[in-house]
Amino acid sequence: MTRTAISPLFAISTLENTTYLRLMPFERAKAALSGSRFADLRWVESTGSTNADVARILLERGPGDPRTPVVLIAGHQSAGRGRRDRTWEAPPGASLLMTIGLSVAEVAPERWSLINAALALAAVDAAPSLRIKWPNDLVAPGAGLRGADLKVAGLLSEIHPAVSGAGPWLVAGLGMNLNWTEMPAALATTATSLDIVLGGAVDPEMLVTDLLVSLDSRWLGLIERPTPATEELLDAYRSRSATIGRQVSVELDATSGGDALLVGTAVDIDATGALVVESAKGSRRTVTVGDVVHLRPTD
Repeated sequence: MTRTAISPLFAISTLENTTYLRLMPFERAKAALSGSRFADLRWVESTGSTNADVARILLERGPGDPRTPVVLIAGHQSAGRGRRDRTWEAPPGASLLMTIGLSVAEVAPERWSLINAALALAAVDAAPSLRIKWPNDLVAPGAGLRGADLKVAGLLSEIHPAVSGAGPWLVAGLGMNLNWTEMPAALATTATSLDIVLGGAVDPEMLVTDLLVSLDSRWLGLIERPTPATEELLDAYRSRSATIGRQVSVELDATSGGDALLVGTAVDIDATGALVVESAKGSRRTVTVGDVVHLRPTD
């Protein structure tokens, strides 16, 4: 059965931020990215899902260079979704809603999962106050009550089959709370916004530019090389992880087999980006899919 939930990242709210809608359509970012692999930067005022739109853009491409990446940013998204088909909606203009379409035809399939890690690292480069919560969240560490981590962003990456003769593509979505000013009371214990963390408004164009430049120049090359430097990427991921070293409970995917809930200490990220959890008895289990809760000592 498909589960649908409202995520703290894109929870429905009456908050609006028309100031940041006026900053779009990211002309300064587009100019800054000219000549890079992410020069094809597009913006729409409103759409259903940027991930779905990018998948459609790739399918509709004609001849030319079908492997050129495409980036789409939306001012508002009405049918965004995340893991396990959870549906999300963001207040217009308050969040960064972005999807990247990237050919992975030249990348070995066993390294595809690391591109999501590369995107997370690039996002932390652009917003250094954040840390990575495995598998797909960015959090403000210790920003909540009793030192709880608060969610600021979520990622969703999907592999699409060969299109336009260019082989398979990765479609990677990022939703980040940027300028909410304050969080609704119903969300304040689980989520926050980058402007609240930093104590001032965030420039979306500067953040997008910094993120895409970092992804292009710093992280993707480590995965794409004929002899990849994936350990360098994984070491960086470990150093920016909010999960490693924490007591966690992991709600396992139904296909994982065994117990539905795994409790232990997150001790490592393996070569594929999977989480390694050690039980109180010392046994270790590698988790490729699952929902993680960071436990506090009293939990």
